[in-house]
Amino acid sequence: MMMRVIWLISGLNRRMMKILLALALIAYIAVAPLREKIRDLEQSLSQKYPPVKFLSEKDRKRILITGGAGFVGSHLTDKLMMDGHEVTVVDNFFTGRKRNVEHWIGHENFELINHDVVEPLYIEVDQIYHLASPASPPNYMYNPIKTLKTNTIGTLNMLGLAKRVGARLLLASTSEVYGDPEEHPQNEEYWGHVNPIGPRACYDEGKRVAETMCYAYMKQEGVEVRVARIFNTFGSRMHMNDGRVVSNFILQALQGEPLTVYGTGSQTRAFQYVSDLVNGLVLLMNSNISSPVNLGNPEEHTILEFARLIKSLVGKSSHPRPSHICMFVCLQVPLEEGLNKTIHYFSRELEHQANNQYIPKPKAARMKKGRPRHN
Repeated sequence: MMMRVIWLISGLNRRMMKILLALALIAYIAVAPLREKIRDLEQSLSQKYPPVKFLSEKDRKRILITGGAGFVGSHLTDKLMMDGHEVTVVDNFFTGRKRNVEHWIGHENFELINHDVVEPLYIEVDQIYHLASPASPPNYMYNPIKTLKTNTIGTLNMLGLAKRVGARLLLASTSEVYGDPEEHPQNEEYWGHVNPIGPRACYDEGKRVAETMCYAYMKQEGVEVRVARIFNTFGSRMHMNDGRVVSNFILQALQGEPLTVYGTGSQTRAFQYVSDLVNGLVLLMNSNISSPVNLGNPEEHTILEFARLIKSLVGKSSHPRPSHICMFVCLQVPLEEGLNKTIHYFSRELEHQANNQYIPKPKAARMKKGRPRHN
């Protein structure tokens, strides 16, 4: 009887061992893909960031960039992060895009806040770059009241924050404060030739009153302010269908369409690459200049020259088609080099968007004083 019991237990143990081995094998087979996924996740979390300079505590600044996920703001974010500062980006993503700054998400020096500057913000910072505002005609004319509120109430909120925490504020103003100028080129003493009720007034007048607010806070409350009047800028991360001449020409050339030149094409424009603008903004913020400063490129080209240059760089069979319808400068990027970078960016954007069956079309130039206007 005892032997039978021992034999039964032994047989039971063998069966249990087989079952356990089978379960272990099943578990190994099932867990192996999961283990691979965990390894992949760990590798993705250990994100490679662009190189960041180390700054000591006394040299490292806490910097707020409103509109920091936009075209110019994201490039400014890159520079200040790589310079070793702590950067907080505030954006409501009306025209900004998260993917413009996603390569910094998770970095200990970076924070992204979804916030509209029309609402107060409470944060401790040393410097404020106030860039929040739609800047291209299709965007700021889409909701003119919102554009006005962003440039007025939003600027008041940022000036109030600068006053509370003792921060220096740089306002990203615009050459549009000069209106439809009768003086070329415009120096900072020129008061402009403006239309307060025109189609662009929501943006132009919004920026003019924002400048007024800055100097009122400087005189009455002692807030340190810097004002940059930004001229035509281009580069990667700009919206392809923003209605500006560079983006229109590049889009038409990449899509193999004729390049539309309004009028004779003899009107001149000057464009700066975005990295030059960003360098100018940082230099101005850290300078002792409190009066308004123009940031742009003094080298002008005709619209027809731009069309021919872009056509040659893209290498498509596009041909210009006529249609009758004093600056603070630190230039480093030649026009052709900047255009090549922008063309490469637009080409990749078109490839991505082709998968979604969406092909952006150039916006028509806005009319001003009865004649076409190239931005």
